[in-house]
Amino acid sequence: MSATPTQPRRAPRHWEADVLLRDGRTAHIRPIRAEDADLLVEFYARVSDRSKYYRFFSPMPTLSERDVTRFTQVDHDQRVALVLLLRGRMIAVGRFDVVGPGEAEVAFLVEDRHHGRGIAQLLLEHLAQAARERGIERFTAEVLPDNSRMINTFRDAGYRVVSGYEDGVLSLEFSIDPTDTSIGVMRSREHRAEAASIERFFNPRSVAIIGASRRQDTIGQALVRNLVTGDFTGRVYAVNPSAAAVSGLPAFKTVGDIPDEVDVAIVAVPAESVTDVVLDCAAKGVHGMVVISSGFAETGEEGRQRQRHLVGLSRSYGLRLIGPNCLGVINTDPAVSVNASLSPVMPPRGRAGFFCQSGALGSAILEKVQNRGLGLTTFVSAGNRADVSGNDLLQYWEEDDATEVVLLYLESIGNPRKFSRIARRVSLRKPIIAVRSGRTTQGVPMGHAVRRIAAPPEALDAMFRQAGIVQVDTLEEMFDVAQLLAHQPLPRGRRVAVVGNSDALGLLAADAASAVGLHVTRSVTLNAEPSAEDFEDALDDVIDDPEVDSVVAVYIPPLNVSGEDVANVLAAVGEQSDKPLVSSFLGAEGVPVLLRVPDVAGAAAGRGSVPSYPAVEAAVRALAHVVDYAVWLRNPDDSAADIGEVDTVAARRVVSQVLAAHPEGADLGRDQMSALLAGYGIEVWPSVPVETLRQAQSAGRRLGWDVVLKATAEGLRERPDLAHVWRNIGSSAEMRSAWEQLTAVRSPDTAGFVVQKTAPAGVPVAIRSMEDPLFGPVVSFGISGPVIDLLADRSYRIPPLTARDVAEMVREVKSAPILFGYRGAEPVDVAALERLVGRVAQLQNDLPQLSTFEVSLAIVGTDGVSVLTARGRVEPVADPRYDSFVRRMSTPAGDTLPE
Repeated sequence: MSATPTQPRRAPRHWEADVLLRDGRTAHIRPIRAEDADLLVEFYARVSDRSKYYRFFSPMPTLSERDVTRFTQVDHDQRVALVLLLRGRMIAVGRFDVVGPGEAEVAFLVEDRHHGRGIAQLLLEHLAQAARERGIERFTAEVLPDNSRMINTFRDAGYRVVSGYEDGVLSLEFSIDPTDTSIGVMRSREHRAEAASIERFFNPRSVAIIGASRRQDTIGQALVRNLVTGDFTGRVYAVNPSAAAVSGLPAFKTVGDIPDEVDVAIVAVPAESVTDVVLDCAAKGVHGMVVISSGFAETGEEGRQRQRHLVGLSRSYGLRLIGPNCLGVINTDPAVSVNASLSPVMPPRGRAGFFCQSGALGSAILEKVQNRGLGLTTFVSAGNRADVSGNDLLQYWEEDDATEVVLLYLESIGNPRKFSRIARRVSLRKPIIAVRSGRTTQGVPMGHAVRRIAAPPEALDAMFRQAGIVQVDTLEEMFDVAQLLAHQPLPRGRRVAVVGNSDALGLLAADAASAVGLHVTRSVTLNAEPSAEDFEDALDDVIDDPEVDSVVAVYIPPLNVSGEDVANVLAAVGEQSDKPLVSSFLGAEGVPVLLRVPDVAGAAAGRGSVPSYPAVEAAVRALAHVVDYAVWLRNPDDSAADIGEVDTVAARRVVSQVLAAHPEGADLGRDQMSALLAGYGIEVWPSVPVETLRQAQSAGRRLGWDVVLKATAEGLRERPDLAHVWRNIGSSAEMRSAWEQLTAVRSPDTAGFVVQKTAPAGVPVAIRSMEDPLFGPVVSFGISGPVIDLLADRSYRIPPLTARDVAEMVREVKSAPILFGYRGAEPVDVAALERLVGRVAQLQNDLPQLSTFEVSLAIVGTDGVSVLTARGRVEPVADPRYDSFVRRMSTPAGDTLPE
């Protein structure tokens, strides 16, 4: 809709968002409204004279009525203004005004008491994205020379700023096209803010338990007991309006009555009372709340509305929220020792951080951790995960030196695109092990208000692999892998030695290794009753072998033998070896006391402790997961896929023209498809639609014969018997015969007949892509054929793709040998195929409006790729991956923000 004096353009809903400030507090950003006049006047009155002078270059103590009208009434097109709100008050405003073709002047004003919280940078990010959506390419600004804060805001954003000086004023100009530098700066700020918002939960100086109770067997009593008996080093306050004391602690009627500062509030009151608690905590200046209370989205629509209101209210007052319906948080650091959870189990100190969502499952996890002797640094059960999510925890754990391994039990993923980006970066520093429930059904548990991912489960698996995440199927397998990563070094490769005192178990280990892609290069079988020295000599020998990367030790003791001497050898070798050592020792699970190395840091078991598995197959599977991660880690390749020059402007022009003519979306016609693909160097072989025999014969002559006649209608074009295609037509007579054969089974009026030049011999392949509203772009590759389609032999990746991603896509399908000279055939031009895959992936990544796209048939020959058919559809996108260019928190309870 075009803006007019009487009907200004409506601001898009996605311009409104909750955001995190530099200190980890939340605020709300949105377009200014005409009814914000009073807020603006109150805000301006709190701004210092100096800041006003910097903004307007002259004394301007108050705003006139005309000024207020001008600043609050904008058209959201040529004049755009965004405000930042906290506790219902305006604390900052930023705006741009178009001053010429593709150019706008930008300015900010931030309340002085909120300087240093990164507010101007946030406003600049959101204004720049809004401007890009309005066709603006450059920002200009006039700044007084001594206004260093504002000058640095522009320069620190990662843009290239050009400045001039005239009449005592600096004139700044810079392109707002997002660059790798500007995006990197934004994500670095996002990382620091999100990590800061979580840090206070794990390291509180004081905790208030709201809903603390004197009655036994109540949640409020359990929270007090667990916090006190867990030896929390900070201050604990009980909040109970009807009690003078709880468990020996003085009780306060409200959190506001507590005389000292409160960092974290643990909330265990009825769901309908939680809103009042938010207001009390906000007034007290509490940093964050852990809401144990249930009765929210997990109960149905009324609960979802209550949860939505809870999150929105909390963020509007600057509070972060864990839960609701959660188990709580734990930090085992002796300097803090906080058990702000319902679990009576305080896990031993270890090296792993654990995030899960289900409270009931969290209790079982903590018991399992303790039984296995694994140990944790920190633990979070996020419940309905209405605000704080696994993404926030990843940001924190990346910087936490004590956490060396990250464990995730994921029941849903609210923002998989962001998760992938953060996880890939974290995996380069420390391993992430994840269990994803609902893996095949893509189900979303009750209470998790996120949309189902439209992309197939295989796409999510591919995303995990791209990010270097160790994905396992069960909690047991997660702990199997975690105890190996926490205590043993990473292997250098896939070569394994097996040392044991059982031929049968040695063979079992070799079979298990072969099944998971490991190679047994040494197998040493000792006698049934080996001495400790025998074991030590054998282990030393294989560890010193340059053809061995890791060792599996199997010890089944004879009757009436404790095996303690062998355990001492395993522990000593494991502590000194630079190669990982795993064992199946006495059928024990976890890290048995006999195999532990003392840890000076106080962890449950030290570095070098040897993990044991009840079955040798479990040991080998865990080792295989660790090998896969080590290989991923040691072969980084962030170089972009080689796709040559692309013309994104021309491609976007095609999409814009189609949507202008069909606002609801449309399938691309042949000419539109050819123009779109031409921008990415993809040429589709000409095909001539025909409705009569005469037209088919004429098309054959124009194409120089050696053509095909085929039906392209849905339901015909992929028939396994290929009855819809007649090949190698070389004359009018042959065309007549082909026409009669095809029209005998389908009318030309509905079959969509086309004539096309016969392609050179080669391997048929198909490349597909789609835009998932939640997941973003997805691309898949497979060799064409009915059997392969039935077996779902396709590979998936999430753009943008690196050269390594493309190469792996082509090679990991089971039918890939056909491309590389299978049974004496000529190898095809794989390099050309990889360029085509890379171009399709880049096309989908650049154009979120491309809802589906498919190179349904391409022939890869020995000298290039021929694209025979392609089709696609474009649809309007209200929020085209907005969070790729600006920092924003997920909307409350996973709500969408349509136009």
